[in-house]
Amino acid sequence: MKYRSTRGSKDTKNAAQAVIQGIAQDKGLFVPESIPQLPFALEDMKEKTYQEIAFDVIRSFFTDYTEAELQECVNGAYDKKFEAADIVPMVKAGDVYFLELYHGKTAAFKDMALSILPYLMTTAMKKEKEDKKIVILTATSGDTGKAALEGFTDVPNTEIIVFYPNEGVSQVQERQMTTQEGENTHVFAIRGNFDDAQTGVKKIFNDSDFAEELAKLGCKLSSANSINIGRLIPQVAYYVYAYAKLLEKGAIGIGDKINIVVPTGNFGNILAAYYAKEMGIPVGKLICASNENKVLTDFINTGIYDVKRDFYLTNSPSMDILISSNLERLLYHLSGDNGAEIAALMESLEKNKQYEVNDSMKKGLSEFWACYANMDETNAAIGRMYRENGYLMDTHTAVGYKVYEDYRNETGDQTVTVIASTASAYKFADSVAASIGLDIEQDGFVNVRALHEKTGVKIPAGLKGLETKKIRHKEVLDKEDLKAAVRDALK
Repeated sequence: MKYRSTRGSKDTKNAAQAVIQGIAQDKGLFVPESIPQLPFALEDMKEKTYQEIAFDVIRSFFTDYTEAELQECVNGAYDKKFEAADIVPMVKAGDVYFLELYHGKTAAFKDMALSILPYLMTTAMKKEKEDKKIVILTATSGDTGKAALEGFTDVPNTEIIVFYPNEGVSQVQERQMTTQEGENTHVFAIRGNFDDAQTGVKKIFNDSDFAEELAKLGCKLSSANSINIGRLIPQVAYYVYAYAKLLEKGAIGIGDKINIVVPTGNFGNILAAYYAKEMGIPVGKLICASNENKVLTDFINTGIYDVKRDFYLTNSPSMDILISSNLERLLYHLSGDNGAEIAALMESLEKNKQYEVNDSMKKGLSEFWACYANMDETNAAIGRMYRENGYLMDTHTAVGYKVYEDYRNETGDQTVTVIASTASAYKFADSVAASIGLDIEQDGFVNVRALHEKTGVKIPAGLKGLETKKIRHKEVLDKEDLKAAVRDALK
């Protein structure tokens, strides 16, 4: 299996090379030349462990990794660092199934991929005889940063640098990052939003002069964002696993279609569901859920991507994004692998802040259904779900649930539905506590304890005692100063 750029470069890479490089030289993202079919029959999925499914799915894409190499990666990633014995519980509440992706060390779905990426990366470095230090450069809207830091902390021959929007993440998310230990970790807040951080990071990746400067220091850039194919592919596994679990529970029969709801900002998590569908998982609708920053909702419904709009800070901050990087990969597939067409669309986005896809690609978007929920609707959904079913959702998952309600009400579709539950409610304790009727305090950690006392829901181990940890990363940068911060971090 080879990987090529979404923007048409003839240069192809194997999986290990693509994982190391992170982003293609022509500024595009790496995609597989073809999406493989499921490596097992649907009827053989039942009773498989998460580790077994993850191995088989990732192996289908990363064919240059040996079975022994990949088994070591999977075994190292999905072990007792996950608090749930089955790694990803599937919980029914009301009329929907929640795929709980947040039982890893940082209590967010990013752990599912970022627990294995360091293993994939270090294995790739050995395979490709890479002698330079790998510098992981990452922008985060809240969860990727901590999960990447946790995964790469003190991994030999790596440095990890994370940028997050100052005042654009929850108190718990910020404290998770600023207290991060490790000799190779560097965390910076920036005066701006996530799009500013992501744009700044992409500019650094595309700066050939800076790459030469780093090479003289014995360093090479890579990414832990979902622009890295090594982040995206492991996420495909949990949608395959979801289907297996529904079969086991008797909720569906072999070949029955399911709907999948994904709250998403950067489009990576729902793109992984699209890949699972393309591999052969029977999926009816992929339901894309946005918050007030509804650029994806508008795009899927019109075919016009337009970032000339107000930006909102919401209580689902991981979705406070206007430039959804992984959408580029979907457009490449829908275009019939037309890299030149995608390059033109991305150039229009950069220059004109918008683009419109052609009729053929608009037709491809019909596999998706999209809507959004505002903060009041999000909070109401949290309260309603808890009152009626005793189930506690975080704000992002609640966006997904509210959009699912809208979809069902509009279409009458009763297909068995899975919602990607992306974070522990405790990461957004202020909003969740208020939504179930608690008086909230200014200190978010007080609200964590109050939420636990009210609901009895277990506080993730990684969040316990967080408020007493020493803050190690305090610097706040202007968005123009990211390159200087990288340079200083590597001195």
